[in-house]
Amino acid sequence: MADETLLNLLDDVRSKTLKELQNLDDTHARWAPPNLQNSCLWHAGHAYVVTEHLTMRGLGASPQVPEGWFKMFSWESNPAHIAPETWPPLEEVIAALKAQHQRLRDVIAGLSPEQLDATDPGNPNHTVRFSIMHGLHDEARHSGEISLLRKLMTRTFVVQSPPNY
Repeated sequence: MADETLLNLLDDVRSKTLKELQNLDDTHARWAPPNLQNSCLWHAGHAYVVTEHLTMRGLGASPQVPEGWFKMFSWESNPAHIAPETWPPLEEVIAALKAQHQRLRDVIAGLSPEQLDATDPGNPNHTVRFSIMHGLHDEARHSGEISLLRKLMTRTFVVQSPPNY
C-alpha cells in the first residue's frame, strides 16, 4: 500500500515550488542579491537534483539528472563559478520539475512499507523513507528561499509576483 503521507508531501512541496516560479522570466530567475550567489533558477535546479539524488540513492537506483546539472545545482555547486551561457532556461528546469514530480510519484506509490523502512544504502543511519522526506524538506526550504528572492525583487525592480495560494 502506498504511503499517502509521502505522496501528499511530494505533491504539496512540489506544487508550491512550481507556484513560486510562475510569472518569472529568465532575467529575474537568474538574479541574485548583491553579495549572494543563489538565484531562483539555482534553487529550482537544486530542488530537482537533491530530491532526485536522495530518493533514487535510497532505492539503490541511479539518479536521472540532466547533463551538467549536478555540477550546476548540487550541494557541491558554486553558482558564481558557472559560466552564464551554460545555465538552462527556467522553462527547461520547470519542465524537468514537472516530469520528475510524476515519475517520483509513481516510484514512491509503488514502494512497500518494507522498502520504505529499509536502510538507505547511501546513509546507513537513515531509512529510505527518511531520505525521501529529507529531500522534500530540503526542497521546501529552497522554495522559501525563492519566495524571499521574489520579495526582494519587488523592492529592487519591478517583477510580477505569482498569485497568492
